Amino acid sequence: MVAGAVHAQSPIRIGIKAGLNLPNIIKDNGNNNFSTKINPGFNAGLTLDVNLIEGLAITPELLYSQKGYKLTSDVGEFTQTTNFIDIPVLATIKLGASPLHLVVGPEVSFLLSTKNKFQNGFGSAEEKIVEDDADRFKKSLFGGVIGFRYDINSNVDIHGRYALDFQKNNQNGSTQTPEYKNQVFSVGFGYKF
Repeated sequence: MVAGAVHAQSPIRIGIKAGLNLPNIIKDNGNNNFSTKINPGFNAGLTLDVNLIEGLAITPELLYSQKGYKLTSDVGEFTQTTNFIDIPVLATIKLGASPLHLVVGPEVSFLLSTKNKFQNGFGSAEEKIVEDDADRFKKSLFGGVIGFRYDINSNVDIHGRYALDFQKNNQNGSTQTPEYKNQVFSVGFGYKF
């Protein structure tokens, strides 16, 4: 029991996490007269808890994260899946004596690739874009995260979050590349060593 208590109080702990992303977009001005829906994806990566004082930690993370949206029209269904490296730096605040924590902080996202898929009754077409070779989207975006973490025990947690980009994916937008901000609801599990 003493060894477990000492381990739980360690000032720095490394962890892994994975979960389900439920992303969509918030449309901005421009040619955006269409409605979208969630395009499910996943996230996975590494976490680092740095305990500052009792009940407060800084938690930087390095995550692979899928975002995007679906659009249904009279001519078929368009799906866009974007792959990012997300780096949130979160304040983790314990709420009283409970195992529940509030997490909040900034996030920087780096775009890796985009996959567009169009389907209708006649077939489907796919396009994969490696973002180093394209200028349609910003390669990095600044945003914010707010959510919770519930510690099941000293090693395992469940968490839920909402992340929103503060910047648009591009400046002007077009019918081919609409102007929008990413938003993602996510749930998942984490494990700390």
